[in-house]
Amino acid sequence: MIYSYTQISQYLRCPRQYRYRYLEGWLEKDTRAATVFGRCFEQALAAYFPKEDCTVALFKQWAAYKHAALEYSKSDSWDKMLQQGVCLLHLFAQQNRVRIPEPSRDLQRKIIHKLPDGNEFLAVVDALGEIDGRSHLIDWKTTTSRYTEEPEGLWSLDPQLTCYSWITGIRPVSIVVFVRKKLPEIQYLTASISKEQAEEYGRMVYSTVQSIEAGLFPPHTGIRFPMNSCTTCPHLGLCLKRQPLIDSSLTRRPGASDLDWLDQLMD
Repeated sequence: MIYSYTQISQYLRCPRQYRYRYLEGWLEKDTRAATVFGRCFEQALAAYFPKEDCTVALFKQWAAYKHAALEYSKSDSWDKMLQQGVCLLHLFAQQNRVRIPEPSRDLQRKIIHKLPDGNEFLAVVDALGEIDGRSHLIDWKTTTSRYTEEPEGLWSLDPQLTCYSWITGIRPVSIVVFVRKKLPEIQYLTASISKEQAEEYGRMVYSTVQSIEAGLFPPHTGIRFPMNSCTTCPHLGLCLKRQPLIDSSLTRRPGASDLDWLDQLMD
């Protein structure tokens, strides 16, 4: 079986949610405009480095969703998000701090790591390149507010960067944050992942995969104040057995519906 950072983090957050999504095939509906726009923006970045017209690429990608039933925040609209994206692409080109010498190879780089028992771990790294002349593993993010920069070294604790450092062996990592606001801003947040951190993450992956393979999918601890992760979980309707909630938030992937063996393990 092939595992990924998203799968591992989902299991650690709530094993039952992992079962719903990856085994039973219940997928969150793709309705959040910010999420969809982020993917379109990454496609525009992929056009930028081979010196194609990235603003045209952004428009083409985002135009496919102009009349889609997306959920926008109060301050967003299709046109506004397009304008913000174009401004950010122009600013990115003006600053010229990031270089990807071989974009055909090092953008959306797929890396496979062999796990015990014949399993594999797949990572899709946004970019391997240079920031200010120094080699980095790079992750793109789009957001409406700035990321925290203090205290120094904070981003060395980011689990996704740690995961990618573990699988690639690359220690210098960075998040390039494209901030959509009235005055567009780009943050270049760099960190270094230690060998010990990477090895610790690898051990956590191995133990998590063992739990998944053993069919251990207990529910999350549930509602706790002030952290109420269950209330924002798209799979909440399945836990509560509320069909209207299921219909509003989820769609089911064909197949992956024969889970009698899991029910036997749970008994």
